[in-house]
Amino acid sequence: RGDTITPKPGKYQFLQEDNKNPCTMPLRLDIKKKLTASSERVKSVDIHPSEPWALAALYSGNVMIWDYEASHAGGAPSCVKSFELSELPVRCAKFLARKQWFLAASDDMHLRVYNYNTMEKMGDFEAHSDYIRSVEIHPTLPYFLSSSDDMSIKLWDYDKNFECLQYYEGHAHYVMQVKFNPKDTNTFASACLDRSIKVWGLNSPTPHYTLEGHERGVNTVDYYPSGDKPYILSGADDQTVKIWDYQTKSVVHTLEGHGHNVCAVLFHPKLPLIASASEDGTVRLWQSTTYRLETTLNYGMERAWALAATKTANTLAIGYDEGCVVIAMGSDDPVASMDNSGKIVWSRNNEIQTANVRGVAGDDDTDGDRLSLIPRDLGNCEIYPQMLNHNCNGRFIAVCGDGEFIIYTAQALRNKAFGQALDFVWSGSGTGDYAIRESISRVKIYKNFKEHKTIAPAVSSAEGLFGGNLLGVKGGDSAVLFYDWDTGDFVRKIDVCPKEVYWSEAGNMVLLACEDSAFVLSHNASITASALALGKVSPEEGVDGSFELLYEINDTVSSGKWVGDCFLYCNSTGKLNYSVGGQIQNLVHLETNTGGNTMHTIIGYLAKEDRVYLVDKALNVITYRVMLAVLQYQTAVMRGDFDTANELLASIPESEYTAVARFLEGQGFKEEAMAVTTDPDHKFDLALELDQIETAHELLQETPEEDKDTTDTMAKWKRLSDVALKISDFDLCEAASIASSDFSGLLLLYSATGNLDGMEKLAVMANEGGKTNVAFISNLLTGKVEECIELLLANKRVPEAAFFARTYLPSRVNEIVSMWKEDLSKVSESASKSLADPASNPELFPDSDIALQVEQMFIAQRDATVGSCIPASDYPTAKDDLDLDLIALIKSKMGSGAPPPAVSSQDSKEDLPEPASENADGDEQATTGAEVQPVAKVEPEMEAASAEIAENAEKQPAVADEGGDDFGDDW
Repeated sequence: RGDTITPKPGKYQFLQEDNKNPCTMPLRLDIKKKLTASSERVKSVDIHPSEPWALAALYSGNVMIWDYEASHAGGAPSCVKSFELSELPVRCAKFLARKQWFLAASDDMHLRVYNYNTMEKMGDFEAHSDYIRSVEIHPTLPYFLSSSDDMSIKLWDYDKNFECLQYYEGHAHYVMQVKFNPKDTNTFASACLDRSIKVWGLNSPTPHYTLEGHERGVNTVDYYPSGDKPYILSGADDQTVKIWDYQTKSVVHTLEGHGHNVCAVLFHPKLPLIASASEDGTVRLWQSTTYRLETTLNYGMERAWALAATKTANTLAIGYDEGCVVIAMGSDDPVASMDNSGKIVWSRNNEIQTANVRGVAGDDDTDGDRLSLIPRDLGNCEIYPQMLNHNCNGRFIAVCGDGEFIIYTAQALRNKAFGQALDFVWSGSGTGDYAIRESISRVKIYKNFKEHKTIAPAVSSAEGLFGGNLLGVKGGDSAVLFYDWDTGDFVRKIDVCPKEVYWSEAGNMVLLACEDSAFVLSHNASITASALALGKVSPEEGVDGSFELLYEINDTVSSGKWVGDCFLYCNSTGKLNYSVGGQIQNLVHLETNTGGNTMHTIIGYLAKEDRVYLVDKALNVITYRVMLAVLQYQTAVMRGDFDTANELLASIPESEYTAVARFLEGQGFKEEAMAVTTDPDHKFDLALELDQIETAHELLQETPEEDKDTTDTMAKWKRLSDVALKISDFDLCEAASIASSDFSGLLLLYSATGNLDGMEKLAVMANEGGKTNVAFISNLLTGKVEECIELLLANKRVPEAAFFARTYLPSRVNEIVSMWKEDLSKVSESASKSLADPASNPELFPDSDIALQVEQMFIAQRDATVGSCIPASDYPTAKDDLDLDLIALIKSKMGSGAPPPAVSSQDSKEDLPEPASENADGDEQATTGAEVQPVAKVEPEMEAASAEIAENAEKQPAVADEGGDDFGDDW
């Protein structure tokens, strides 16, 4: 359903988003519908002061919380929370934000209190003897008021278990609404169907005075939000809205136009508007100073019952028979400006105030903190300010709004000039030079406050103006046209549609901020001046070569400021960035609203204090330190002017060197960055990137004692070892791996380089460091099979230890199988009994005696070669020993009485399986296991023991090789 707009005669336009039909509105505020939520009849609405939430009390007995920002972005209404309070209507609900509660009053005469975050019920009590019509929260004290059809008003203290502090009587009919006076919070007003408005004091049960003038019952009441007008607003069943002066007790003005009962009225706390809602289905907006009807809203949702607004936003919530609507009127961006000396001027409604930020922020500790400013009132403006700007030297300020402009002196707010205009902009140079847009086809230029030139822009419609070194006219055909201030001649047309134009102070650069990106152009002022002087200006193209595109910023610029050739800006997602030569650097992440949008606007930069100043939507000023010398240095680097950059570096404090170094690194100047940075971590990173490992090693050796065992330091050592390995610096790689406890890396290094001593030390270090796998492999590679078994047993891997012993250390099989049986019996007695060992079941372990002899030979040879290893030159012959089947050789020797023949490497390749691997059969593993030792040859030892073997062989029959187990099952 579109908005139905009732036009009234007037000068200026007020646009509604839904249908874009113009109606007259001197305030020139755009209405945007942010929420349309269909529901049962809405009897009350409220807006949260800090969250984008609308609270709706329904006739069905429910309370809903809607997110109007999420609804606006996504289209569909977004319900944050829903509460079922009663089977009877809920007539009023209000946020109590400082407690994270809401209060709700229903027709069962109960007041209920809920925590809207946890949904926990904080209170539930019978408050009146009839329907409760209204609840009002005290702005500072822990109090709230309730009014009822029982003709009474009650004051409650929620910090004292909802104790009733005062009872007010005096009305003769239903008390429809109560409202605290923001100027004097010890007083409040009440609206009653007895046709009166009464004003009360908190400590008195009887009213101070009564205002009478309505012809029928009064439904609603409100106070003027600021203290300069002693006004009360009321709406009644006589279809009128009255403005009262509560000091003179008289009616100031009566607003007429509604066709049915007026159910809700309010003074908007941020805009100069009065809103009234009626059972005729319309909401009317009136100018609060002239009482002129600005527009009528009709959303086709039947009767309008309730209104709500908040002083922190330009929103208005409306409750209807068929749901609720939240609209935004105009922009809620702060109306503020700052000159080059640090003086800020801002407006709150029609009030103009000023403060000076120079010297307020003394050190870095104030970064991001709200500045404690002492504002000074300059006075009231005759129009409602929607734009406020200083001129180029800060002597004058221009205020625009209501289709008019007024130029004041900045010191005392004395009127200098005024007039009617749709837009106003200052020149970038002349003190009294400005331009106005009178209509969509005419722009006037003023020099020294006097009319100078009139321009008819060559566009279908002039939609806006941009000030600066050249006058910019925003065309309706998605283009901006630049004109010379002195001659009014056309300079150049740029085919983009900017929201704002930012000129550098020197006038040599300009940024065009568009919807999703920004374009930075250089402006050649000499070419422009020469062409204008010689009359070489094309009516269609302007001055050729006057502008040149430098780069594009793929970011949404919401506000910004040039500092030299560096552009500081806030983007739409709350980041404070700056751009130098197209390179974007982030300074800080600012606070955002719940929708993730920025809440701050850049208003100025003080070079003497190296600070940028920002203001939020509540006119709180914050600041961040941004060194001018750093920006100038970075600009020089981007220009390639390194001589200037080196001169500027001396003026930069050492505390900023790391930031400078990171910028240099980003530009690819890593060696220069390493020379500048003072951050050890950054210098270490750069040293590794530049392969300066000795420097990196020295930096790590300088690590403070308390930081040596940190995860970060260990990670650095690991990175250093990787780089050292990459360039084959094995000594440094070993030292770095030991320092970082990189046992896996050491295993790779020692095994690849044949470092027996290192491998033995690694086995000990890995075991102490809890790296059992590395310790096991290290012991295995060095032939310390006893240590391998102990590791398995220590880690409760008894089955694996049993199989390992059968392959590599058969003398311990009986012992370990006994341990296995004992352990397994705790789980399954039958499984434990099924285990066999050589002592109990020798028939299942043929050749076990031979295996024991092989073990003794292996240990003897290992002990004889302690501290030595096989030279790499022996590999061609030593590799054949891996394929020897020692048990087969011994059995063969025993059968022939001659020394067992050696198995050639060729035979082993053709007749025997490959050396034992993880998936090999037991036979192969047995052969390999019996020979995993640091020896090169086994034949001499076999011959030395042949006599003993032959003697033993005579005492027992030979077992066929095919039928026996060669003690090689793979564990």
